[in-house]
Amino acid sequence: MREQFDAIVIGAGQAGPPLAERLGQSGRKTALIERHLVGGTCVNTGCIPTKTLVGSARVAQLARRAAEFGISIDAPIGVDMARVKARKDRVAGASHDGVSSWIDGMKNVTFIRGHARFDGPHSIAAGKRLLAAEHIFINVGARARVPDLEGLERIDYLTNSSMMAVDFLPEHLLIVGGSYIGLEFAQMYRRFGAAVTVVEMQDRLISREDEDVSAAVHEILEGEGVTIRLRAECLGFEPGPRGVRMSIDCAEDATPLDGSHVLLAVGRTPNTGDLGLEHAGIDTDAKGHIVVDDALETSVRGVYALGEANGRGAFTHTSYNDFQIVAANLLDGEQRRVSDRIDCYALYIDPPLGRVGQTEREVRESQRKALIGTRPMERVGRAREFGDTRGFMKVLVDAENGQVLGASILGMSGDEVVHSLLDVMYAKQPYSIVARAMHIHPTVTELLPTLLSGLEPLD
Repeated sequence: MREQFDAIVIGAGQAGPPLAERLGQSGRKTALIERHLVGGTCVNTGCIPTKTLVGSARVAQLARRAAEFGISIDAPIGVDMARVKARKDRVAGASHDGVSSWIDGMKNVTFIRGHARFDGPHSIAAGKRLLAAEHIFINVGARARVPDLEGLERIDYLTNSSMMAVDFLPEHLLIVGGSYIGLEFAQMYRRFGAAVTVVEMQDRLISREDEDVSAAVHEILEGEGVTIRLRAECLGFEPGPRGVRMSIDCAEDATPLDGSHVLLAVGRTPNTGDLGLEHAGIDTDAKGHIVVDDALETSVRGVYALGEANGRGAFTHTSYNDFQIVAANLLDGEQRRVSDRIDCYALYIDPPLGRVGQTEREVRESQRKALIGTRPMERVGRAREFGDTRGFMKVLVDAENGQVLGASILGMSGDEVVHSLLDVMYAKQPYSIVARAMHIHPTVTELLPTLLSGLEPLD
């Protein structure tokens, strides 16, 4: 017997629960299906646990620098990884429990444990239960991509998810991938006391960013003792004397690397391969992402895809924004679109990188008339006072209408400061709004008016 619902939400990640709640509040009989952990990647293996670890690593680093601030610490600085993990588990566990309690209290929402698969355009099988609904919302997320590398099957390797179970200090952590996830773990574990080597196939780290940003991040990590190997090709693995031996063919040095553990940080794969999408006629792209339009509707009318699975954003905030867009359009009579939002994200090394809008490279490629402003963090009084002047600020502005095109803020509080620009960008207001506003001293944000008052033509 098939159970009839008004709406079915598949996946209890960042978009699923708030959408289920809104649907239930609107009087719609709603089913929320989850096969594993509520809260999705962010709560369980992503943002919350990893940034909790980043916090512990930062304290360890500050303790080592205590003498610079006139503080004496008599005992040697030690890191108890079991206690570090226990703290991470408590913080992430509280978030997971909070989401669970939230779901339990939702009205008109039935929570179902099980793996959901389509058996028709608007019908779902979840274990032994058969369900149907006019509206179905897919929020199944993604997982770490495991590349096809020679010898990988011969060793034990870690991903960002399995790293969450580590309660010891690796002697030498080899990280495959010099992008956001890999670099966060690199600095984190170096600060915990491990030897760390990052292996990247490109000729620079985080190649999505401008070259000056990549170079500055490279300098920050090497300054803390992280070894970086670029232009790595033909990677291979085998058991080694210290745990694992990694062969690399690098332009600079092809000497094999001997490490104790390997972390794969080479991208994400959408969890769409076992959803039975072919039975519903739902289109996917070559990477397995569900194809959606500007309102997040799939090729089947009434079926929507939100979060990492749709390939329109790989972050918690993009997933939540997907929920906001779908809820506003279906329940509030609005006409919101994915294309209205501005790209924004952060790299959570210390100091962090805050990014909004276009890069300098993208602005140059657009061939539009633009202005640019840059200032080193050494100009920021707050950064000098707190002993961290690494990084810089860069802003790009449209020369004709004065609107901010993009910004990179690598430095103390960069992930927070960048929102001052993001908000005026979304409001489509000129940079002069920020430049003329009075900012509090001493803060990092107070440098923005100075930065914006010194804009020059982008050659």
